[in-house]
Amino acid sequence: MQTESSGSKPAPQNSAPKSTEQSLYEKREKIYPREVHGRFAILRTLSVVVLLGLFFILPWLEMGGRQVILFDLPARKFHVFWLTFWPQDFLLLAFLLMLGAFSLFFFTALAGRLWCGYACPQTVWTEVYLWIERKVEGSRIKQMRLDKADWSLNKIVRKSIKHFIWLFIAGATAVTYVSYFTPEIVLTQKLFSFQLGGWELFWIAFFTLATYINAGFMREQVCKYMCPYARFQSAMFDNDTLIISYDEKRGEPRGSRRSDVHKDYKKESLGDCINCTMCVQVCPTGIDIRDGLQYECIGCSACIDVCDDVMDKMSYPKGLIRYTTQHAIDGEPSNILRPRIFIYFIILILFTSLFIFYVSQRSSIGLDIIRDRNQLYRETSGLIENIYTLKLINKDEQDRTFDIKAEGIDDLILLVDKTTILVEAGTVYDLPVRLRAKEDNLSGRSTEIRFILSVSDDDDLSVTEVGKFLGPIQ
Repeated sequence: MQTESSGSKPAPQNSAPKSTEQSLYEKREKIYPREVHGRFAILRTLSVVVLLGLFFILPWLEMGGRQVILFDLPARKFHVFWLTFWPQDFLLLAFLLMLGAFSLFFFTALAGRLWCGYACPQTVWTEVYLWIERKVEGSRIKQMRLDKADWSLNKIVRKSIKHFIWLFIAGATAVTYVSYFTPEIVLTQKLFSFQLGGWELFWIAFFTLATYINAGFMREQVCKYMCPYARFQSAMFDNDTLIISYDEKRGEPRGSRRSDVHKDYKKESLGDCINCTMCVQVCPTGIDIRDGLQYECIGCSACIDVCDDVMDKMSYPKGLIRYTTQHAIDGEPSNILRPRIFIYFIILILFTSLFIFYVSQRSSIGLDIIRDRNQLYRETSGLIENIYTLKLINKDEQDRTFDIKAEGIDDLILLVDKTTILVEAGTVYDLPVRLRAKEDNLSGRSTEIRFILSVSDDDDLSVTEVGKFLGPIQ
């Protein structure tokens, strides 16, 4: 409702009341991160080169006549260097997931978002796309001017070159990703002969589009709004976690100045911060680190490098923005190597040891038991019969001859076409079997039985699996 003050003119009777509309969603403004140099920038560049190098090179390397890393879904086998994992090795996946989780806890509790700043795929590919943008369109200022300028031949050419390179990298990324599931040599031949399958085409198109959009356009939006890690990272922080922070006590009150004029800036009640906003200009998520720790900060350390460079030029001590702890900022003693760090580290060592032990002790043969689901049992010749399908798994690199037998019930009869079976290297053999037993020898509605699979030429190599033999209610 509008109120009329005594000194104001009355509103016309026929005028409509004014309404104010405000959008609930803020329109995204493109961020133009300034290029930065320094020790953390070198580490970040090194991380990008190593990770991208491994990603693109590994599919082309072979070991033992096959790709060093290949997730062969049709054959249900995962090849990782000299190891081959089967669906029966599901426990190893659980170990790997727990290792990943506790590694994240450990490094986050120790030094914040190291993963986000240096190893996250979104960060790595965005760094590459930003580098290409700088090479094609120029520095931060030139990019801003180009985007504001009217369309011209120069703008069209530069934008076209940039997007062509972006799409090329996105396509190479997608093809490389799919090559971890379809051998790279086979995939490349199919690609250039236009014989790609439907699923291969779908995933190549999907990851091309995802890489192009995420790294080229969404960028920090993925980190701020799509990544769940940004939301729960605070649960792993405490006052002794190393974080990138602005030293407010030293920097405030901030104010612009010249080093040759304001030599006695302390007498002018000024802090070390010259309010150059360089820390904001280099931030890939567009935040001001001087406002304190924010969930948008990915820990890339670009603000540390650029602030140290400014401090050098002003002949001030470095470290106005630095890795520190909340306790140190508050003037209290810090304890970086605290109990929770040691606990996370011990758990990491424990799970790593268990993983190595399980891999070293796992058998090169396997046996799965599948009961016939069409009927629980049947009576034949005065005996109770159960039908099974045994999956004989040869995880070895050479052919194996297996022997199969069953026990657990007195006078148990094993009916099978052959008890000695040749299973080729790296394959699974389906063997239908029937078990017959006297009803009087059954211990109840369900009786435990054991199938024993052994290698004919190696008495020490065998595996036993437990199954159920069903009969009538006694």
